[in-house]
Amino acid sequence: MMNTPSPSQGAGLFRGWLVVAGAFAVTFVGFGCAYTFSAFLESLQKDFGASRGSVSLVFSLAGFLYFGLGVVSGPLADRWGSRRLAVAGMVLVGLGLALAGLGVGLGVGASYVPVLGAVQRWFVRRRGFASGLAVSGIGVGTLAMPPLASLFIETLGWRNAYLALGALAMVVGVGMALLIENDPRDRGLGPDGDSPLPQAATARPEGFTVRDAVRTRRFAGLYVTCLISSFGLFVPFVHLVPYALDHGVPNASAVLLLGAIGVGSTAGRFFLGGLADRMGRAQTMQLMSTGMALSLLVWATSGGFRGLAVFAFFYGAFYGGFVALLPALVMDYFGGRNISAIIGVLYTSVAFGTLVGPAAAGYAFDISRSYLLPILFSVGANLVAAAIMWSMSRMDANAKLAPAGGLRCTVGK
Repeated sequence: MMNTPSPSQGAGLFRGWLVVAGAFAVTFVGFGCAYTFSAFLESLQKDFGASRGSVSLVFSLAGFLYFGLGVVSGPLADRWGSRRLAVAGMVLVGLGLALAGLGVGLGVGASYVPVLGAVQRWFVRRRGFASGLAVSGIGVGTLAMPPLASLFIETLGWRNAYLALGALAMVVGVGMALLIENDPRDRGLGPDGDSPLPQAATARPEGFTVRDAVRTRRFAGLYVTCLISSFGLFVPFVHLVPYALDHGVPNASAVLLLGAIGVGSTAGRFFLGGLADRMGRAQTMQLMSTGMALSLLVWATSGGFRGLAVFAFFYGAFYGGFVALLPALVMDYFGGRNISAIIGVLYTSVAFGTLVGPAAAGYAFDISRSYLLPILFSVGANLVAAAIMWSMSRMDANAKLAPAGGLRCTVGK
């Protein structure tokens, strides 16, 4: 009698990779458009006569929405499916850009957590790699969109540039969001394309309830790590270009520094996610925070384009790895039953940090005419985050967790 091959052994492409492609496009469009803000900053300052701190506050408020709305969109995705939230988010991004960037945060917040949660359910063995590939859209978007926005601003003016970006978001974002699917079992598959277990065909995915997850020590450790890191996490995305201009770097070259962050971020998400599948995700997260701290020291001591480009690339790589690994680590610890909702609650930490960090850095510059204090604060924050992740990796080692062993831990742990 011949053995029947599992779906993953068939000739066709595993559908999970199309879900990854859809998530890649959603993060590319959403965050790529959001990170064009630095390219618009000088024009906004001139037209509205605003201080750097006041203009930076716009980004901080948008960043708060990117991550804060996950606490709403995550549970909705678990209930209604991720595709609906992703499509709605891309529509909101397009409309927000048409309104001169006001409301982009709503669109990113509606779509980001749902698509991350969907990807986690489709993979186990290659979860870190798949998650990294999905969110590498952020890195590619950071590489491609700011120079495109700068070109639009020069040729069309900043208001029409926003309209052009909005049209792009509607066409590409909505079209690719239709590839998102919530669960491989809906297609008779298990994670990684394997045949599902017979008893799992109609059962809900295993995992924690949101209430039980947030009461664990592991969730508390992740929450504090994200909160502390995020105070400085997005400062370069807003202030690196103005910093470079202040130090005599030509505008065209200064905008390329955001592209360098994008290149590094793409490399980090793509390669470090796969590394973490072998090395251990908690240990790799510790490395990411340490790497961001060391690269920020390069920024603090650089004034020319070359030094800033070195900083941008390596910061982007470690930042990209950090963002890629976080959803996979949540899935490891808490399972897929309420993955989007748990990620949404966790990302409120990033929302609060992002609300404060970039704006505080701008106001600090307005007072001191220097970015040194915000940069050094970010260094310290990342070192504290690395120490917390080290303690969590020790907890995992002591508990002898398997890759998905977080499902065995008790609420009090």
